Amino acid sequence: MPATYNRVMTDIRVRIAPSPTGPLHIGTARTALFNFLFARHVGGTFVLRLEDTDRARSSIAYEKEIVDGLHWLGLRWDEGPDIAGGPDRGAYGPYRQMQRLGLYKGAARRLLEADLAYPCYCTPAELDAERRRQETAHLQPRYSGRCAHLTPAERAAFEAEGRRPAIRFRIEAGPVAFDDLIRGRVEIDAANLGGDLVIVRADGTPLYHFTVVVDDAAMRISHVIRGEDHLSNTPKHILLFRALGQPVPLFAHLPLILNPDRTKMSKRKSQTAIGDYIAQGFIREGLDNYLALLGWSSGSEEEVLSLDELVERFDLAAVNRAGAIFDRERLEWLNGQWIRRLAPDELVERLGPFLEAERIAGRIDRVPSDVELRVLMPIVQERLPLLGAIGDLVGFLFVDELRYEPALLVPKRWDRATALAGLAAARAVIADVGRVSYEADELEPPLRRLAGERGWKAGDLFMAIRVALTGRTATPPLFDTMVALGHGRTLARLDRAVALLGDAA
Repeated sequence: MPATYNRVMTDIRVRIAPSPTGPLHIGTARTALFNFLFARHVGGTFVLRLEDTDRARSSIAYEKEIVDGLHWLGLRWDEGPDIAGGPDRGAYGPYRQMQRLGLYKGAARRLLEADLAYPCYCTPAELDAERRRQETAHLQPRYSGRCAHLTPAERAAFEAEGRRPAIRFRIEAGPVAFDDLIRGRVEIDAANLGGDLVIVRADGTPLYHFTVVVDDAAMRISHVIRGEDHLSNTPKHILLFRALGQPVPLFAHLPLILNPDRTKMSKRKSQTAIGDYIAQGFIREGLDNYLALLGWSSGSEEEVLSLDELVERFDLAAVNRAGAIFDRERLEWLNGQWIRRLAPDELVERLGPFLEAERIAGRIDRVPSDVELRVLMPIVQERLPLLGAIGDLVGFLFVDELRYEPALLVPKRWDRATALAGLAAARAVIADVGRVSYEADELEPPLRRLAGERGWKAGDLFMAIRVALTGRTATPPLFDTMVALGHGRTLARLDRAVALLGDAA
């Protein structure tokens, strides 16, 4: 396998080339991150190019989602558009394919003049019929080459019929071999490539296999780092590079991202949009860290790595060939580790939009002030797996009136009468403690004594109190929760719980 790079090289150029036909998804984000890490590790150039030739599905809204998503991940490119619909930055622009149509037209003309490509007059119906015949004969579908050697007269006859030709690239016979920087030596017989390749549609629109090669050549891309699903396309691209008289870049094909059942992660079956993860409260540090570990090993036991640390350690030689399993639990664990590392004031700021979303959804009645939220950091920061969990964790603090079924107040080992007596007695104890000090370490001992004196298990008493104060059976530590509620609100909620149980009698 050839050397992937030398640390002192300065002519390394890589790119991420998303199509603005859908949102930024996990696979594209992981590929962008690996290109970014590689470029920064070796001091190379990272390029963003938008492949927008699918005019029917491309949109400025998707372009914005992709560009904003990459920015959110902290991936800064050296060349390309900085904002959706905005101007380009870099010497090899424009960086949107629809603005490069003249370049593709000129490249196609050169291939035609060299007889490395030819006009194809086959209609969709003829091609479909040919494909069905091959399927019936159990043959691998491929273009027969029926237009590959037309005479000028035959072409003129088709033109007279009003047929508009596509342009096909001649696929030369024989094996196509290359050294993949991740997979080693790869060799694919050109006979398996489906025959001569359409590079320009009959309407003049260039196709992906053609534009990607023309652009990579024009932008002097040295390394093409992309997903394994493109591996079968690489021989076509190599042949096109050669036909255009351009140097062939080095290729590195990243392992597929797989679901836990080892099926391919797809937009139809899995949650793949980066925007969904942002909306749920994953933070960029956690998502970057996790995406980097999807198919790459740092070479150590360390898992929690900053973007700068990832840049320092990244090596294509450490990328795995096997598919990478997407593990939601591990992602949440890593995300939680990064939440713990945030400065409290920064976490308060990041939580703001999620609390506002809770208010808009009607799950809380008001958004706490930064000062109120800052006080909660000791019981929040260690328990948040993602920012969107803030409502479930402490939303009960910002609700004017809790709503829950009275039956929830009765622990499994108690009956309604015991729960009513327990809450009434606890209310008296808490009221008495509050006259002197209302702190967690002052509240727990007398409530434990109460349970012991009445012959109750402390856990049952504490569960009844927890539900009365929060409406939930799982919360941050009970006594910290009571302090956060405050003495007056704690007593008021206990009074309401006692009334609920009384009314349910």
